[in-house]
Amino acid sequence: MTAQTIEQTGNTALTVFYDSRCPLCAREMRSLAKHDAYRRLALVDLHDAAQMQAWPTIDQPAAMKILHAVRADGTLLTGLDANAEAWNQVGHHRWFRLLRLPGIRIISDFAYRIFALHRYRLSGLLTGKQYCDDNGCAP
Repeated sequence: MTAQTIEQTGNTALTVFYDSRCPLCAREMRSLAKHDAYRRLALVDLHDAAQMQAWPTIDQPAAMKILHAVRADGTLLTGLDANAEAWNQVGHHRWFRLLRLPGIRIISDFAYRIFALHRYRLSGLLTGKQYCDDNGCAP
């Protein structure tokens, strides 16, 4: 991950930019929100133009390819680094940190890139729904 700084607004510890039209992605964001008792996360839907207008420095096409998050200090995280930090902020799934260890990191990052590339197809296999419409991911 290259360290990049983006101006952060608000009082949250981490802002996560996600693809709400991906059933698995939307499910994970609902789970993160449910566990976010201290409201440390801000979840930003990449398909919500009003939300994205507040983040002109986020490259939406890049964020659609791989999860993006911005820490309160402005540090940009991507992929599993973003995912691990989000779960760390809510105090759950601490095992994600194992995926960031040297050696394991290379394999887990490769697997994540494969998942991200095929997330709609995998969502279809795992949830029965490949793609959510503007009404969300209701079953």
